[in-house]
Amino acid sequence: MVERITPAVIKQDTKFRKPLPVGLKLAVTLRFLATGNSYTSLGFSFRTSTSAISLFVPLVCQALIDAYKPEVMRCPTTPEEWNEVAPQFSTRWNYHNCGGALDGKHVGIRKPDNAGSQYFNYKKFHSVILLALADAQYRFLYVDVGAEGGAGDAGTWSRCNLLIAIEKSRIGFPRGNKLPNDNIQVPFHIIGDDAFSLKTWLMKPFAHLSQVHHERVFNYRLSRARRVVENAFGLLQMRWRIFGTTINLRPTVVRVITLCACVLHNLILQHQPPVLHHIDREDQNYNLVPGSWKEQENLMQRLIAEQGKNPSREAKGLRNYLAHYYSSEAGSVPWQERQIYPRGRPAHV
Repeated sequence: MVERITPAVIKQDTKFRKPLPVGLKLAVTLRFLATGNSYTSLGFSFRTSTSAISLFVPLVCQALIDAYKPEVMRCPTTPEEWNEVAPQFSTRWNYHNCGGALDGKHVGIRKPDNAGSQYFNYKKFHSVILLALADAQYRFLYVDVGAEGGAGDAGTWSRCNLLIAIEKSRIGFPRGNKLPNDNIQVPFHIIGDDAFSLKTWLMKPFAHLSQVHHERVFNYRLSRARRVVENAFGLLQMRWRIFGTTINLRPTVVRVITLCACVLHNLILQHQPPVLHHIDREDQNYNLVPGSWKEQENLMQRLIAEQGKNPSREAKGLRNYLAHYYSSEAGSVPWQERQIYPRGRPAHV
């Protein structure tokens, strides 16, 4: 969770002869997020001291969080609210009973003092982790910011408040719904990549190499829906270029800045849809056309599966059932065979 700035910092205006205008503070903060320029560079551009910028940027970010987060980033807590999210995945991505796509992003930072390897991640740089649950419209439903980069997605998820709320049935998940053209009640669930543990309420792809037909179909359908969270991270970085740099600030400040950017991301999407060529999309034959965000450096990659996982028999059974459903006549879409076997389905499959 985000740590608040100390009261001593809040009194920063008293250190200057003349308080800085609020409009100037907001302009500097937005320029900092949008460009990732150093405080020194911003000081020359806005004729403001570097020390003043370092004090008010976190304060402005926290003020934006307090003002807009309750409005634009509210995690559903009732079955009715979750049932508003699921139809978006059904109609747009042909994946049913889904409450969101889960993934993590490493936000690069300088090595904190006396931190050792705590923030050093498997990608060989220091970072804090942004763990997010996104809906079908690329908006963040829930974010957890600030875990040390060395923890990885799975380690961050194991300590996440959302996981605790789901396991203790405090999040208001619906019991489940029948799939289209089917009469079996299927549990409501979220989707993630292979870094997370398989649960009845969290589906992930089949990882083994010798996948049979229905398993390949399921992986395609799940991955197609899960791309929304990757594209959400891509849009976040394209709008706020600070995430394409190594942020030269303390982890506590990086947490505030990152959460602020996520709130502003949702606020912008509420009033303006994303530019089509920025995100992954599909052509008229449902072939994937990568978005322009993938051309940038330091973007999120999938973590490898964590060793020692033991999914429950019930979760494995649910995943197998969904795999058979999405490969059957009841749950299939016309183009999926062409996407899985672009050169034609082999005779032995």
